[in-house]
Amino acid sequence: MSDKFIFSSDNKRYHTQNYFLRNKFGKKVMKISLNGGFTCPNIDGTKGVGGCTYCSSSGSGDFAGNPAHDIHRQFEEIKAMMTNKWEGDYIAYFQANTNTYAPTARLRELYEAALAEENVVGLSVATRADCISEETADYLAELTKRTYLTVELGLQSIHDETGRRINRCHSYGDFLKGYEMLTKRGIPVCVHLINGLPLETHEMMVESAREVGKLRPHSVKLHLLHIIRGTKIAKEYENGEFSVLTLPEYVSIICDQLEVLPPETVIQRVTGDGKKEDLIAPLWSLKKFVVMNEIDKEMVRRNSFQGKYF
Repeated sequence: MSDKFIFSSDNKRYHTQNYFLRNKFGKKVMKISLNGGFTCPNIDGTKGVGGCTYCSSSGSGDFAGNPAHDIHRQFEEIKAMMTNKWEGDYIAYFQANTNTYAPTARLRELYEAALAEENVVGLSVATRADCISEETADYLAELTKRTYLTVELGLQSIHDETGRRINRCHSYGDFLKGYEMLTKRGIPVCVHLINGLPLETHEMMVESAREVGKLRPHSVKLHLLHIIRGTKIAKEYENGEFSVLTLPEYVSIICDQLEVLPPETVIQRVTGDGKKEDLIAPLWSLKKFVVMNEIDKEMVRRNSFQGKYF
């Protein structure tokens, strides 16, 4: 291998979101996290109640806007809190809960409001693969012709036993159907995977990445399981039902996953954020840049790169 990974302009040996966006837009682009006030089918009783066992009270949109405020006000409030008063282009990100779980007319109202904000060059929509109708998929396909759109599908694991354990309330087969509904329309999809879910082995997590890689998604987010106060999984953890990953274990898993993902797939995340005041474990995750540096160092130590074993 050459010293530089083909999809990198720095020392990264994987295809970062920053590299992709800089090449697409010619500049750095930031996300503004919004809250459309959605719920989920495994919260409202349609498929289940209580939500995913790891999900926070904010629907894992801990850094998103206030759903009591309209989209314009949320956008302005989040923008004002951005580091160093960032001035540039933005991607509007509907993050909390399931952001296609509403009639298409309601989605159109929210998405169009976000796209109308100044300097918004793209839209990102986090959802579940079982919450996309044909009508909504057609609208999303329309949006891809007008803006840079990614639809983020929370898969978390390909293993249905894990899905049942975390109250996901949909199967890997359901995911594949929703994924095909989007990709056959040319809609870019970002797949979410969570490492460290209860009783999953290292091999199971790498298998999830390997199978997702075969789908050749536009992008992937690799998350670390955070144990957040007030969640069902926090009780399971405190009862000793499972243990969390150590930093060396996590780094090894991430590097193994990067090696089996296609080199052209954008890696939007290799770790995640959790609110310090709500995080129970693993506390090492608070040092985000340390985690990222350890991943970089391990890829160098292995003389490896994304897609090496794809």
